[in-house]
Amino acid sequence: MKLRTVLAAVLFGAVLAWGAVPTMASARDDHDVDPLVAAILDDVPGGVIVDATHAVWPALDMALSVPSVSDLTARSVGSCATARFCAYNALSLAGASLSFGGCGVSTVPPSFTVRSVANARSAGYVYARNGATVLKTVSAGNWANVSGTVNNLRCAA
Repeated sequence: MKLRTVLAAVLFGAVLAWGAVPTMASARDDHDVDPLVAAILDDVPGGVIVDATHAVWPALDMALSVPSVSDLTARSVGSCATARFCAYNALSLAGASLSFGGCGVSTVPPSFTVRSVANARSAGYVYARNGATVLKTVSAGNWANVSGTVNNLRCAA
């Protein structure tokens, strides 16, 4: 009786492991990952793929979200999570977004073009900058379209 139980457990474990391998492999398949996610993962070390359209950089407190084709609509500041500030690669808070939680200077990866910025914090400002030059200032609870090359966002209390 014990031999059957052990054999059944081993067989069940083998079937479970065999079924999980294709799932893990497909999540890491480069063909499934959005090209922008792949480009920013190449630009910024330490990123972790969450799924085909999301990646996070825990050490930087940064996240990337690329909308699916059915998700390409204008968004409000509410799409930028509370207490965070976000950069979007399209005007009017549309397209892919990077979100940041830590206040200070956050570098925007070179492969991400910033076209709008949201500040979902309860106070303070977010400055969209090129180097130290401020291109746009966004107060808490607001958003703005940005022109020019944004290579960093600075959060100030």
